[in-house]
Amino acid sequence: MKILGIITGSIIVSIAFNLFLIPHEIMSSGISGLSLILGMITPLNAGIYNFLLNLPLLIIGYIKLGRTFIFYTILSVVTISISMYFIPIDEIASNSILSSVFGGALVGLGIGIIFRSAGSSGGFDIIGMLLSRHKDFPMGTLLFAMNGFVILISGFLLSWDAALNTLVSIFITGKVIDSIHTHHVKITLMIITQKGEEMRQHLLSNVYRGVTIIDSVGGYSNEKSNILITVISRYELTEVKSLIHEVDPTAFVNITKTIEVMGLFHRKEIAS
Repeated sequence: MKILGIITGSIIVSIAFNLFLIPHEIMSSGISGLSLILGMITPLNAGIYNFLLNLPLLIIGYIKLGRTFIFYTILSVVTISISMYFIPIDEIASNSILSSVFGGALVGLGIGIIFRSAGSSGGFDIIGMLLSRHKDFPMGTLLFAMNGFVILISGFLLSWDAALNTLVSIFITGKVIDSIHTHHVKITLMIITQKGEEMRQHLLSNVYRGVTIIDSVGGYSNEKSNILITVISRYELTEVKSLIHEVDPTAFVNITKTIEVMGLFHRKEIAS
């Protein structure tokens, strides 16, 4: 089901690029935007650039991040690259502003579906996750700065009309993504299981977050168990739920929205 979501979302992104954005020289955000610029000013297809620019990030991500996440990300990048190569570049709407709005909405829809399927479209998402592993870096500021760089490039190499339309497209994309998958929201998981050690190892091997373990006794059964507490981003919830189910399908999990997190929000040593 997740693989189907990754493929579907990636094809939607490719349709938005080739039918709405590229014909009007409107860029997307991140690595995809840089790929579109290179595709417009060189003979090579933008899909090829999308794959080549993402390749080193995917290799680093495979080494540093969880294998499942990177597998889904690779699947998304490959699907987007192949789809952009085979979908003809054709102008659906003649109005550039309408194309930037609708194209940006389609990109946001596709990426939102990819996020909900526990993957990413590669590029700046991987860079942000790598930085956040070692430092509580503000993702919004990072992505805004990188996307601002894409807008400046499009302005100098293409036209400032294209740059402003790109700004509109990126803004719409962000709004749609947030409405589908609010990955910036932090949530707290309280996992009650009798397989505490196995659960701890499985989570720490696949998710770069700290885990606190508390010994507990069932009020009704009087059986000993463990309570694992961790704070993750909403972005990671789908994957973490699958990881929990793999170890203990009967585990009791309480998921609550976290208003604020103080301290470093990245992988830490386990507390006992």
